[in-house]
Amino acid sequence: MKTSKITKAKIRGLAPRCLPLLLAAVLTSAVAPAMAQASDAKAILKAMSDYVSSQKSIELSYDSDIEIITPQLEKLQFTSSGDMLLSRPDKLRAHRVGGYADVALYFDGKNVSVLGKNINSYAQFEMPGTLDQLVAALREGYGVALPAADLLLSKPYETLMAEVIESKHIGRGVVDGVECEHLAFRNAETDWQIWVDVGQKPVPRKLVITSKTLNSAPQYTVRIKGWKTDVPIAAAAFAFVPPAGASKLSADALIELDELPPGAPAGEKK
Repeated sequence: MKTSKITKAKIRGLAPRCLPLLLAAVLTSAVAPAMAQASDAKAILKAMSDYVSSQKSIELSYDSDIEIITPQLEKLQFTSSGDMLLSRPDKLRAHRVGGYADVALYFDGKNVSVLGKNINSYAQFEMPGTLDQLVAALREGYGVALPAADLLLSKPYETLMAEVIESKHIGRGVVDGVECEHLAFRNAETDWQIWVDVGQKPVPRKLVITSKTLNSAPQYTVRIKGWKTDVPIAAAAFAFVPPAGASKLSADALIELDELPPGAPAGEKK
């Protein structure tokens, strides 16, 4: 049997007709993974959000880093550690200690108490409502950023995705020895990344927020080290009792809850 041959002329004739098909195949193969990445990132974030918001009680510990840019364009990083206990829908106890402050917050669903342990002073104000309302009040009324608090709201997915314009599933990573899904999202003013536990309990393990509107793009990072759910909670866990000799400040002098020392250049912080 003779083997048929394709001449160079025939190949040249086929090339113009095949080129559009080849280009279409290349473009399809490039677009499909990008669409899958965005879909995967949103699905993983939604699973994490649903899991976290379904937990009635959470106890966690964390480390955080916040960067500032000085007027001399020097980037400085400030580090803190803390722990938190929450009971949905309206109770929270949080503690953060760094090089410049040692602050505890108590919320019992009716009142907010903030204790500066390092200065033995406290401030209080009435705030009946939920944890979501507490976070909103601290942000809007007192200018406290609380960037990681969005992870613990009652509807974290809606809040986190509200202004997202691009989503990516980067792949896998390891945080404190735990294998995680690495996700990246873009907003108009910030880029943010999150690492979510690969296991049956999709716990957030790390969050990085990068500001795109400030010079040198300062970042905020939080790493969740301990995570427990369904923890037994004592009846008085969220009650505030002032320490002996503590002085009471007015609510307007609310003790600084942010993670920067006094005098930090506020216009250049993340």
